[in-house]
Amino acid sequence: MTSTAQNPALTAGALSIGYEQGADKRCLAEDLSVSLMPGEFVCLLGPNGVGKSTLIRTLAGMQSPLAGQIQIAGKNFGSIPPRERARLVSVVLTEAAPIGLMDAYAMVSLGRHPYSGWFGSLDAHDRGRIEWAFEAVGAKHLAQRQVAELSDGERQKITIARALAQETQVMLLDEPTAFLDLPRRVELMRILRNLAHREKLALLLSTHDLDLALRFADRLWVLSGEGELIQGYPEAIAMSGDFARVFESNNLDWDPQTGSFRTHPTPCLHAKIEGEGVAALWTRRALERLGFGICEDASDAAFSIHIKGSAWQVTRGDQQAEFDSIDAVIDWVLNQKWA
Repeated sequence: MTSTAQNPALTAGALSIGYEQGADKRCLAEDLSVSLMPGEFVCLLGPNGVGKSTLIRTLAGMQSPLAGQIQIAGKNFGSIPPRERARLVSVVLTEAAPIGLMDAYAMVSLGRHPYSGWFGSLDAHDRGRIEWAFEAVGAKHLAQRQVAELSDGERQKITIARALAQETQVMLLDEPTAFLDLPRRVELMRILRNLAHREKLALLLSTHDLDLALRFADRLWVLSGEGELIQGYPEAIAMSGDFARVFESNNLDWDPQTGSFRTHPTPCLHAKIEGEGVAALWTRRALERLGFGICEDASDAAFSIHIKGSAWQVTRGDQQAEFDSIDAVIDWVLNQKWA
């Protein structure tokens, strides 16, 4: 949890982002005002191609803004020498870093370059910071492994450990969970949130994983295709209808009741479900997947399901059946003739 009384670690005002080639400019978003606070874990969301990576790169100083200013620790970012910048901001990008014949310890040691230089020797503080970075991401056992031999999840931990070894105030990550399976994504999000809170890091992460962002982020930034940046607490944005607007699609609806998107094929038939809990939730999702709408009035329903305990009682006209598993209910629906 971040105290609002602190000074921001990073701010940007009247910021325009995009690309400039000669006299041609392509602006993706303009007049953005943002701030990152120490100890805050922020997730950046938005459809493909709206400029999430561009915003990350611009805030990191890797490409120039089209307009506006960025400040780190109260200093104009453009006036800070490169070595000092590297002591203030660390970056983890989607692209794989060149690894060559390098073990994990050597790769994480590169994070100390802003302090030691490429050929500088590591002192006790450097080695202590490297050891801490390995421990922080739960990768101490990987230190002597060749990076080329690591799994995607292990390699991502090492990349983040390298950024932690830089000992910066701000960390910017562009889709660090992109190539990870679900358990590794959850683990990485938990590690990053805990690091932000414990170490007072201002941490911004772009992701397409809406569910994990809602569960872990302190705040969300949602970038729309029109260049609008919506900012707020996850719950407030989920309730506001902004997700439905930003991710508008002919095939998806945002459901604020479940906090997730759902497909919306136009249903020809409807079903009524009575019951609560996990069984009712997944029965509803199964019927929606099969193309049924859910209704409240039994007179509008082709059939109804009453769930009690571990039993599903199905009624269709004057026919009744009872099942003891959702598998059996789905099989029943699939085997019916729906005129």
